[in-house]
Amino acid sequence: MSRSVEEKRSACWVKVSRWESVSRNLQNTESGGGGGRRGGGRVLWVAVAFSLFGSSDEDQRDEAQRKEDEMILLLKKAKLSVYRGELQVASGFLHQAVVLAHQTRNNQAIIYTYSLMANLAYVQGQLDSAEKLFKAAMSFMLSGGTPQDDNAVIEMSLKLATIYAELNKAELAEHGFRFCMESLEAKLEKEEIPAEEQTEEEEALRKETRLLLGLCLDSRARYRASTLHLNQAQQDYESALNICRQEQGDTHPQTLVLMSDLATILDLRGRHDDALVLIQQAVNLSRSAGHPDQHVLLGNMAGILLHKGRLEDSVQFYQEALSLAQQARDQEAVNKIQEGLKEVENRRNQERKEQEQGAQK
Repeated sequence: MSRSVEEKRSACWVKVSRWESVSRNLQNTESGGGGGRRGGGRVLWVAVAFSLFGSSDEDQRDEAQRKEDEMILLLKKAKLSVYRGELQVASGFLHQAVVLAHQTRNNQAIIYTYSLMANLAYVQGQLDSAEKLFKAAMSFMLSGGTPQDDNAVIEMSLKLATIYAELNKAELAEHGFRFCMESLEAKLEKEEIPAEEQTEEEEALRKETRLLLGLCLDSRARYRASTLHLNQAQQDYESALNICRQEQGDTHPQTLVLMSDLATILDLRGRHDDALVLIQQAVNLSRSAGHPDQHVLLGNMAGILLHKGRLEDSVQFYQEALSLAQQARDQEAVNKIQEGLKEVENRRNQERKEQEQGAQK
């Protein structure tokens, strides 16, 4: 019996991919992580050095130092609040920090704090606020002399495109994704030099740019999947997976998530055999590598087995996935897996009815 795409979507889902933040100026703005990567101008959650002093007047220096210390303390408190899940409290600290950033006319601090506020608004589902805050941060970046094709600007543009996609503003979303893709592809073409002639810094920047291109492809693929443009979504996932394999390796957690996402798209397109081969590879690698989202991969494999009619195998993987999801306290995954188990039971009941009807004839 043929099944609709919507029916299949209830048993398999695309996991929101966990690419690391790749732009040099916005490192750690999403996760609040304390470890920076190499690159000039990096701003971290803690130990922030904003260079406020330009006057020789001792009183002004003391006042500036006081405000800098207060701003850093507020950012530390915001980080701790996010870690504790106290997002409203974190928002309050960030609003206080951005006031101090404006008072000291510190463009770097303003950009950084606005980007944190925007990310926080986004995870809280406050998309209109997130849009305005990202635009404000980008405005300060551009007015401060940051080039339009800087990776930090492109990453922020990608976040705006993702917001427009979630707000069903299709034209703005498509324009945003296109700007990001074209800008990154042009940069990579311009920076094309033999590997042996690249400096360490040039090599790191090129890798950063390629990872950001992979993130763009991944984000656009999820958008296209949500609008059921499955052929285009497949192409984007394949390109993103190729980049991730080259830059991160075959067993990197992001590589395995992309394999799972691509398998989901193949499954939705009715290519169940191809989907099963790919998801089986991802699951096997995830077992050996200890993937943090192994329950998601197992859940997707169970869904694909369900669509192939292998109900007993499907239940086995759903149950394993459910146990791991509960241990990870991933309630969204738990709900999806339970929906899949219900669908398995519905399929069993349907098959029993068909068998009974056939026997009566």
